[in-house]
Amino acid sequence: MLAGTAVRAQEVPPPAYQLAAQRAGIPSTVLYAVALQESGAALNGRLIPWPWSLNVAGATRRYGSRAEACAGLQQALRSVPPTRVDAGLGQINLGHQRQRYRRPCDLLDPYRNLAIAAEILREQHTPGEDWLLAIGRYHRPAGGAPAARYRRSVGQHLARVLGESRLDATVRRSLP
Repeated sequence: MLAGTAVRAQEVPPPAYQLAAQRAGIPSTVLYAVALQESGAALNGRLIPWPWSLNVAGATRRYGSRAEACAGLQQALRSVPPTRVDAGLGQINLGHQRQRYRRPCDLLDPYRNLAIAAEILREQHTPGEDWLLAIGRYHRPAGGAPAARYRRSVGQHLARVLGESRLDATVRRSLP
């Protein structure tokens, strides 16, 4: 307790997130918060991004291995259009992001998936603007209410990662 309020500590993004973010020139905290939103799964009482996650036509599917997820992805693509399938840590859409991968199962490589997610976030960010706006456009480039809802949800993860005392001060500027 500090001055009568609870202070929540910062959560450091894992090294893979730091590396992908550094290469793309974005804050690792932003990349990690997006991954928590996109593929977060409860494990041992903690929310963590899960690399072998799919979203198929709005239904989340989680697998125990990359091979199982790849088989699930191939099956999904036989039943729904690629624009209805998201894969991996950053839930990269197979239809809208087709130019970013060679084979669909490439998106289940956690490092490749994070690199793509970081690239998309960088492309959606305008220098000097609030990173939450780029986060909203990551989800829905056209903006609107869906992007606003997504910003609020990812903002809660970002508060956890940054520590709530730092969130307002840092997000309103370009994050470190």
